[in-house]
Amino acid sequence: MSLLRPGGVAWLLAHEMRLSFRALTGKRAMGGVGAMIGLAVLALVMLSGGVIIGLALRKLDVPVIPLSAAIALACCATAFTLMLSQTMAAASEALYERGDLDLLFSSPIAPRTVLFVRAMGVATGVLTVFLIFVTPLLGPAIILGHPEWLGLFGVLAALALLATATGLTLAMFLFRLIGPRRTRTVAQVLAALTGAAFFLVSQIRTLMGERASESLFQSLAREAAEGRMKIPPVGYWPLKAMLGEPLPLLAMLAIGAGAFALAALSLGKRFADAAAVTQGAEASAARPAKGRDRAFAGGVFAATLAKELRLILRDASLLSQVLLRVLYLVPTAVILSRNAGHGDGGAALAGGAGVVVFLAGQVAGSLAWITLSAEESPDLLAVSPAATRSLRRAKLAAALLPVALLLVVPLGLLLWLAPVTALWTTLGAGLSAWACGLINVWHQKPGKRADFKRRRGASWFATLAEVVVSALLAVTTGLAVAGFAPWAAIPLACAGLAMLALRRSDEQIAKVLRMA
Repeated sequence: MSLLRPGGVAWLLAHEMRLSFRALTGKRAMGGVGAMIGLAVLALVMLSGGVIIGLALRKLDVPVIPLSAAIALACCATAFTLMLSQTMAAASEALYERGDLDLLFSSPIAPRTVLFVRAMGVATGVLTVFLIFVTPLLGPAIILGHPEWLGLFGVLAALALLATATGLTLAMFLFRLIGPRRTRTVAQVLAALTGAAFFLVSQIRTLMGERASESLFQSLAREAAEGRMKIPPVGYWPLKAMLGEPLPLLAMLAIGAGAFALAALSLGKRFADAAAVTQGAEASAARPAKGRDRAFAGGVFAATLAKELRLILRDASLLSQVLLRVLYLVPTAVILSRNAGHGDGGAALAGGAGVVVFLAGQVAGSLAWITLSAEESPDLLAVSPAATRSLRRAKLAAALLPVALLLVVPLGLLLWLAPVTALWTTLGAGLSAWACGLINVWHQKPGKRADFKRRRGASWFATLAEVVVSALLAVTTGLAVAGFAPWAAIPLACAGLAMLALRRSDEQIAKVLRMA
């Protein structure tokens, strides 16, 4: 009997993995080639770093002491929060976006098998993402003298299973508590909050105003040196499992697999019912609500701007994805203001200003792709009497306005505390956001708003250009804040040359859009 017999668990799981691979590489051949080239370059860079790490750690023996156990627990907690973020988003996608559960439930395949494989696909997809990043970095160290570190992959598998079980349980709890329509928004927002939880927790002391904020490692090292760190025997399991000890590794795998099996099998019927109810909720939500008619805003620019902002606010998936970037942008800007208020200078202010500039460009680029390329009715705009340039300006303004609103308060506070730093940061953030917006104007790739979640609709070249230009402007701002304004002209000139090379005329943009 074939292992991949149609309708079997392995056959369905292979299909789930195939869909995940398509989502990663994109629908078109060139998108797939571009994604594979990008992944290959990233893997090569990480592998080079992994070889260096492997040579440096070749003779290192990790001691089983409280400090090592605490660091292992912190790493597991970080990985678990990131995995939980992905599983909650995947559970929401399975209910609302895939739209294939009705077809699968009407097939001869048992519904319990379908749902078990769907949950297994979520866990496998989450684990694959971590393996892509961990393997090139730690693989050389394992080969060069630490084969026992293979236990780390077992720990990641256990965490992926546990995170999947937790994510499915939370999704079903929200579904019963607040209903299908609100669950979609709340689950995706919670996924973004969970993904940034470790960063927010690590910065909470700084955000609350404590000046001498220690890093997590410094705090753990201090408590270990003072002998105040007490870890129960169970707390050593993650460290021992990472070091390849069989019993702790098997125990963690058993806990993860048991929680996953319990959640997948016990919630299967509820998940099926939720999927059926969701279809009805989505259909009812599609009917326009009755209400008082609103007048159009005056002029093409104002009407288009209002329309784009309203669509952004309505899109729960978009809000959750942008929120993940905002959760890094706003706290970083607040920390920058606090550092200025405490009189900290030099690297602290320069680094914070650079990060704010880079994140401002990334948020603006994400919103610009939505407003410029993800137009659901491009044909209507093409035949409208409105000038194309006016429409593009309004869409670009809709992408830049939220970034400005997010930064106005922390940068205003920074202006009061450190005017020069605030000036450079504001100029850098404005240039970065504007440049990333222009890149999306020049390199539009029409797609659907639903594709934003995986960014497969966006051009990988434009995404790479955004990263390069915003990074150059971040370096420019950091050098200017640090007092090296003449040297800041070098990365600024490089960013300007890159923008000149990326620029396209209106005729070139129209030609590319006709060919798309």
